[in-house]
Amino acid sequence: MNFSAKASPWWTPSVHADRRPFLIGRNAIQAALRGFFAREDFIEVDTAVLQVSPGNEAHLHAFATQAITTDGQAAPFYLHTSPEFACKKLLAAGEQRISCFAHVYRNRERGPLHHPEFTMLEWYRAGESYESLMMDSVRILALAAETVKTDKLSYRGSESDPFAGPERISVAEAFDRHAGIDLLASVAADGSTDREHLAAELRRVGMRVADDDGWADLFSRVLVEKIEPHLGFGRITILDEYPVSEAALARPSARDPRVAERFELYACGVELANGFGELTNAGEQRRRFEIEMAEKARIYGETYPIDEDFLAALSLMPEASGIALGFDRLVMLATGASRIDQVLWAPVAEYGR
Repeated sequence: MNFSAKASPWWTPSVHADRRPFLIGRNAIQAALRGFFAREDFIEVDTAVLQVSPGNEAHLHAFATQAITTDGQAAPFYLHTSPEFACKKLLAAGEQRISCFAHVYRNRERGPLHHPEFTMLEWYRAGESYESLMMDSVRILALAAETVKTDKLSYRGSESDPFAGPERISVAEAFDRHAGIDLLASVAADGSTDREHLAAELRRVGMRVADDDGWADLFSRVLVEKIEPHLGFGRITILDEYPVSEAALARPSARDPRVAERFELYACGVELANGFGELTNAGEQRRRFEIEMAEKARIYGETYPIDEDFLAALSLMPEASGIALGFDRLVMLATGASRIDQVLWAPVAEYGR
């Protein structure tokens, strides 16, 4: 038997000793961020992991379970992929500024930057623009670096200065700059997309197009292969104004109805956060969820239920902005860790072990 190919468990004293500086850094950053939100008059909330819907994005995969009622009947539940639905219900209930460190669960995800259970930091500002979240994010990255006494974020040889002013670029500008593609020429004023137009653009620049690729597949291919390798190097990048079809929970931009108030934050080529000007139109939200679930059924042969309570709460929810930040990834970049399991106190067991 080849024992050399099998890594020692995380609880082995020598392995833990190597990981411990990252873990101590994690605790220090979490404490610093809690202080940041307290100073900004946020209330920290805690949300239930078990939900009737884990979220309704086509490419998110949940862990399913069931509750047994007192009369012995089975009721389906899921481990949440984000605390978002619960947080928005709290906004509907009247909270104004909330933050949440939530353990979340995503199936089909494991690698240097992905783990089936990880910590997501979400925060919401009622009555404030999504640009306020951009400013929060930049301050938080700088605070994380300061806390562990570093002047840079780093990942596998790449660096980003969290104290330099961030680059802000729209998705359409990034497609033009890094791929030579006019993205919005394939998006209509009502947000509908033209698959054939975008496919022709990919072929023109020498990119692969499969017969069963939808518009969203083509969009994602360009983003991953041509755009993300250029984001967050030297300084932080804010990638802004996603097409409406790629922002199921965000409101359309007042400037251009083809795009939404959605941005993502990158450092060292790593996506750290995803922020929205929140959609509060329940009818439009249902329509988008149904589109997402139809796409999920087409690709994966399954769907998740829609949380009717969440849609009902939208009628009471104020205008707000919200953001989800991968806390473990932030710790990685601030401490210089190369794998997400290095910054988790007790990682999930390897499948099959």
